[in-house]
Amino acid sequence: MLIEDQHPDSKSIMLAVLGAPNVGKSSLINYMLGTDLTIVTNRPQTTRNRFHCILTIDHTEIILVDTPGLHRSNLEFNKRMNEQARGGTMGADLNLLLIDMSHNVLPQFQEFARQMEEQELAETWVVFSKLDLVKDPSALPIEEIMTAAKEIVPSITNHYLLSSKTGDNVHQLTGDICDRAPESPHHYINGDISNRNERFFATEYIREQAFQLLKEEIPYEVAVLIEEYRDFKDKETRENVDTHISAAILVNRPSQRGIVVGKQGSMIKEIGTRARKKIAAMTGGKVHLNLHVKVSPKWFKNNWVLEEIGLPRAQDSNRVWRAR
Repeated sequence: MLIEDQHPDSKSIMLAVLGAPNVGKSSLINYMLGTDLTIVTNRPQTTRNRFHCILTIDHTEIILVDTPGLHRSNLEFNKRMNEQARGGTMGADLNLLLIDMSHNVLPQFQEFARQMEEQELAETWVVFSKLDLVKDPSALPIEEIMTAAKEIVPSITNHYLLSSKTGDNVHQLTGDICDRAPESPHHYINGDISNRNERFFATEYIREQAFQLLKEEIPYEVAVLIEEYRDFKDKETRENVDTHISAAILVNRPSQRGIVVGKQGSMIKEIGTRARKKIAAMTGGKVHLNLHVKVSPKWFKNNWVLEEIGLPRAQDSNRVWRAR
């Protein structure tokens, strides 16, 4: 049955983008989208939430599910991120498993299999990432690696060597995804590039700048909560003119507050300036951003905070307390 306003040759495919922290999942997604939608830093575990990123090529809709990096941890916060990653495979037509070529690869397959041992996986394509960091890719025993990898992860059927930095072989991957896509109406028909709203990405862009500017372990003990988000539209065009945002940067210890604020407010001002530019590029209007730092001891064990930042309880969650 043809859905109104959709082309009879429409195709749609959903892909879960999986892999260890800092393996290049978000970088690949941004390259394929042609825009910096999902945040990228040089620190592992930057991505905390699962969400859809959408691009359309000719009549093919490609839904990329960005996921947190799979990693070992007994901490409640990390359990919830792992649950977000594993949940990305639900309903996926295809999995893209990213493997960092600049590191020993077989242990990465083994760790992935361990993390996903109870999951029933759809067809899986291996994406060997960070090709630009390998001196001589042709010297790698890829066929031997793939033979071993298929024994570890039986759902593997294909592989690619690419770099999201240079773009090498990304278009080949994209073309093969289009060929693999089944006939289907599109799920996102209004030009959306994500299933998340601007409020979500405002939170992400603030946290991205905090990750990039703050040193050592502080970024991992930082969360961002939007307290107010208001759009003001032009009465005639209904386009955004001004966006007013008030957000709290949560830290774990009182000593961290001064670091995030900085000398005479220099650090929080720089975080705000950089984040404001990215948010304005997203909204297309002027952005008024008010940031303040709030000490919330052990926020990463606080069920209310974890729910607010989009991390619901995992199957193996610990018992955590809820703020009143």
